[in-house]
Parts: sequence; C-alpha cells; structure tokens
Amino acid sequence: QVQLVESGGGLVQPGGSLRLSCAASGSIFSINAMGWARQAPGIQRELVATITSGGSTKYADSVEGRFTISRDNAKNTVYLQMNSLKPEDTAVYYCNAETYGVYHWGQGTQVTVSS
Repeated sequence: QVQLVESGGGLVQPGGSLRLSCAASGSIFSINAMGWARQAPGIQRELVATITSGGSTKYADSVEGRFTISRDNAKNTVYLQMNSLKPEDTAVYYCNAETYGVYHWGQGTQVTVSS
C-alpha cells in the first residue's frame, strides 16, 4: 500500500502562485508515475500533471505553461508549482501514485482562486 498526504492548498488571488506538496509513504519502491488531478464541484476529476520515475512530465492543456510538476525521489515527495492562477483553477487537488497499474489517491487539498 501507498499512503499520500497533500499540503499547500489555500486561498490565492487571480494571478498568484501556490505550491502543493505530496509526501508518499509505505510501498514507495513500487511507485512508477506520480501526478496531480483536480475536481471542482459538479465536474469530473481532471488529471492535470504527471511525472514518471524517470522524470518525464505531461500536462493538461488547461495548465500547460502555468503549472510545473517535479519530484524529489530522496524525499518521496512530488510538487506542483502553480503560477498565474485563474478562478477556473479552483478545485480540490488530489495527489496520485501508480503502482503496477493501480492508482492510489491522497485525501485532497482545496485550492481557491478568488479576489
């Protein structure tokens, strides 16, 4: 099993920045890709960024150029740097980790972009 704990959410004004962190524990040796997804009320969960164990990254079109995902393997932590935030980025952000084709999820952290 893999446990994931997110932190770093909060309230930010449009145009601002936030950095989310996700610490992994448990069977971390089996983790392949890690990533972030988000879900706003009444909207399907959206995968926004992923990073493989080799460091390859992929982003949703909606966040490309504004969000950056990174990974510190020594700390078993993945980060999501979010810049130029927009009100439509408001959502609960979930960290995920993939092991042998199985996805594990954190509890989520709220990000609200509002003036």
